[in-house]
Amino acid sequence: MTGFVITGTDTSIGKTRFAAALAGALDGCYWKPIQSGLDEPTDSEIVAALSGLPADRILPEVYRLNAPLSPHRAAEIDGVVINPARLDPPEAARPLVIEGAGGVLVPINADTLFADIFARWGLPVILCARTALGTINHSLLSIEALRTRGLSIHGIAFIGDANEDSEATIARLGRVRRLGRLPWLDPLTPGMLREAFAANFSIGDFAR
Repeated sequence: MTGFVITGTDTSIGKTRFAAALAGALDGCYWKPIQSGLDEPTDSEIVAALSGLPADRILPEVYRLNAPLSPHRAAEIDGVVINPARLDPPEAARPLVIEGAGGVLVPINADTLFADIFARWGLPVILCARTALGTINHSLLSIEALRTRGLSIHGIAFIGDANEDSEATIARLGRVRRLGRLPWLDPLTPGMLREAFAANFSIGDFAR
């Protein structure tokens, strides 16, 4: 199986949009193992709407939790214990884009962080980072946390308005490949997302 893990420096930074764009560009599959929050469109539903992938390539979540909280807390509220052994990636004949929840060190239960699960999978990680103030610190801390666990960082994808100094500083100090920047899109449509990804990223950078 080939694919990428998509994680972020924080929550609500646009990594689901990036995951949708990448999964569509790769003509692959998408999987969100743990979904926290069911009142609004889920990340899988957003990717289904934006990626252009057929419905059978949006693979079902293992855990669907009601509250839009850290998975460990949302699971507690629902009376569920998240078992990491159930989170092995599903078989996929096409490149698999896996999206985590929140940031790198978000807990899924009392003892396990998302980064621990990423390390077990052994897939390359793409870190999504906002471009706004604070991104240098958040990004470098996330890079350090990933490397501490021996993870392969495929590169960093920025999301937001251009900030050349911050983007270049993170790539240099973090020693990571700068994949590109996805601008905020309004309105956000499948066509606009596809065009923005093609204009700002090279699909060759994701070949494996």
